[in-house]
Amino acid sequence: MDRRSFVAGSAASAAALLTRPAAAQEAYPSRPITVINPFPPGGAADVVMRPLVAVLEPLLKQPVVVDTKAGAAGAIGAQVGANAKPDGYTLLAHITSISGFAEVDKLFGRTPKFTRDNFIPIARFVADPCVLIVNDQQPYKTLKEFTDDAKKRPDEIIYSSSGLYSALHIPMALYMKAAGDLKLRHLPTNGGGPALTALLGNNSQALASSVSACLAQIKAGKVRPLALFGAQRSKALPDVPTMKELGYDIEYYLWVGLFAPKGTPDAIVTTLRGALDKAAHTDQFKTAMTNLGQDLDYMDQPAFQKFWDADAKRIEEAVNQIGKVQG
Repeated sequence: MDRRSFVAGSAASAAALLTRPAAAQEAYPSRPITVINPFPPGGAADVVMRPLVAVLEPLLKQPVVVDTKAGAAGAIGAQVGANAKPDGYTLLAHITSISGFAEVDKLFGRTPKFTRDNFIPIARFVADPCVLIVNDQQPYKTLKEFTDDAKKRPDEIIYSSSGLYSALHIPMALYMKAAGDLKLRHLPTNGGGPALTALLGNNSQALASSVSACLAQIKAGKVRPLALFGAQRSKALPDVPTMKELGYDIEYYLWVGLFAPKGTPDAIVTTLRGALDKAAHTDQFKTAMTNLGQDLDYMDQPAFQKFWDADAKRIEEAVNQIGKVQG
């Protein structure tokens, strides 16, 4: 073969290789998918994701593994998700607090490690109103009793949270401001599960928790609900008044959604959207949510993006309203 024929043949082969991926590209997914849970076990993201992946696996025909990467009130796992290869094999489960991390960094003069622009929202599954609870060793039967006692004993009552500026710190801080700059001591932990454990052990006396994370403890009589942060009463807790009913202009929800890293191909996002829609609407998943005191509140990508944009503004405003706090 002369040089001219070789070069021509090589060029033709290269051109053929360039046209092959459209037809021969491996179908997604072709291997296991990891969903990062950025909080310790027992938090809202964890208790929603585990029953979801159980019904998602047969739809995608691949294992879907929940990988816990907890720390910094969910920021560590979020950073891992933001830096993951955008190939659809590493996804991030996160909650309301994902909207405020960049604003907290700005508040303290730090360069944000990531922003909302690092993520593609894929779907939202639940929007759980938080509930202010106290443990069974406390005498309070109403929010008024709790508030009045806290005013008499500034900095003596301890409340736990999932960390500074976390999804469980923000609602409590908003309540404290609305109650006239109430003085409570803050016990930050590294997640909703540890925050609830602190309450049950009386290392803290109060907590703003998602309903789903604490409903079993409420039913067991180990914690007592005083007020809901939602606009309406919860079906799971119909006798518990809302903050607005009690005169506090506060509305706050802990939602759980799934995200992909920025740059994930549209075709992969479309595949995930279809599978997640089917998985979330299965009787198995809806029953699991009902058992947690949740109603499915599903949003596909376009609606979730619109909701997230609006909710993020509220969270950013709340962070700035709270201002600089150290603990």
